[in-house]
Amino acid sequence: MKAIPADRSGSAVAIPCSTNMDGGFMMVNEVAFGLGSNRSCIRELFEYGRMRAAVVGDENVYDYSLGNPSIPAPAAVDQAIRDILADTSSLAVHGYTSAVGDLATRQAIADDLNDRYDAGVRAQDLFIGCGAAPELVAVFRALAVPGAEVLAVAPYFPEYKPFVEGAGASFKVVPADVPGFQIRMDELEKALTKDTVAIILNSPNNPAGTVYTRQTLQELAALLEKKAADYGHPIYIVADEPYRELAYDGVEVPFIPTIYGDTVVCYSYSKSLSLPGERIGYVYVPEKCSDHDALYAAIAGAARAGGHVCAPSLWQKVIARCASLRPDLEAYDRNRKTLYEGLVALGYEVAKPDGAFYLFVKAPGGDANAFSEKAKEKDLLVVPGDGFGCPGYFRVCYCVSYEKIVKSLPVFAALV
Repeated sequence: MKAIPADRSGSAVAIPCSTNMDGGFMMVNEVAFGLGSNRSCIRELFEYGRMRAAVVGDENVYDYSLGNPSIPAPAAVDQAIRDILADTSSLAVHGYTSAVGDLATRQAIADDLNDRYDAGVRAQDLFIGCGAAPELVAVFRALAVPGAEVLAVAPYFPEYKPFVEGAGASFKVVPADVPGFQIRMDELEKALTKDTVAIILNSPNNPAGTVYTRQTLQELAALLEKKAADYGHPIYIVADEPYRELAYDGVEVPFIPTIYGDTVVCYSYSKSLSLPGERIGYVYVPEKCSDHDALYAAIAGAARAGGHVCAPSLWQKVIARCASLRPDLEAYDRNRKTLYEGLVALGYEVAKPDGAFYLFVKAPGGDANAFSEKAKEKDLLVVPGDGFGCPGYFRVCYCVSYEKIVKSLPVFAALV
């Protein structure tokens, strides 16, 4: 087979040809091939769990791998869908909207944010997207000036790395602040350079379930303001907020743009309204954000280059009616307390979970991959923390049935 030298961007790679071409090769992007041919650990565990459930029964597989909401969407969402579909004009329901989103939808979201945070949000500051993932990609592409660096604070969602690098920027990790999982400002300051364009924040956090406190965010804002002045350009916070409404025991989840003006918010209704498969959310670029007009236009342009036409029109209309709805967290909270208290009683070290629906647990013996493999033998599926930038910990996603949590505790006991 002929070898094809890849350039620095990994533009080509020789892949064994599936045809009978003599000495043939396929021209594919090396990075894309790597991402497509190697699933994430989370997805691999999830698929393994489905396979095992077919063999031993779903009730005997304790699958804590995937953050798939287990509480139903609010009844008002279902009713909104019925009411919208009752419209006899299919064009009114299924037609194109403006690329940036239907104005009524953007206004409903702005009104809801202003009612909650008095944040001065305008409809024209919002861009309606197909969930947080493509929104993040568009933001990173918009910020990917030559030499750009984007920082993430460990533990972080593993997809941030391909999102950033795929946009053409460098991805750097700030080491985790264990065991509290706030932000180590000394490590962050060392990581910041003149090439830093943004830092990604995810609060409530996936995978730790922790929430960045107002004090942490104020210290971060002060540091970024100082460094931005030193470097002569803004350093943005890119706030990934699909879990904003999933917080417990009255814990405050500060709205970051009210603390730091150069914040771009990427939001999804996947978790708050239990709609992960419907892919609907928004980007918010505050009016006071540096270079507001250019940044908003660059995000819209990056989305356009990625094939964005408009977000699903039906779901935009649903959100216009349901933007002020909040999730019923009773079931998640019951799961959270039962699993957290159960694991601590067994001797596990667990980060205090104030939000989202995850626990981050220190692996007995220190090797999370080895622990995950041992657990897998007992049909207990937990995700090693290496991919989250935090080796030695594993993630447990507790959006499962309460009965499954109770039944899995003896398995955890056997493994400790």
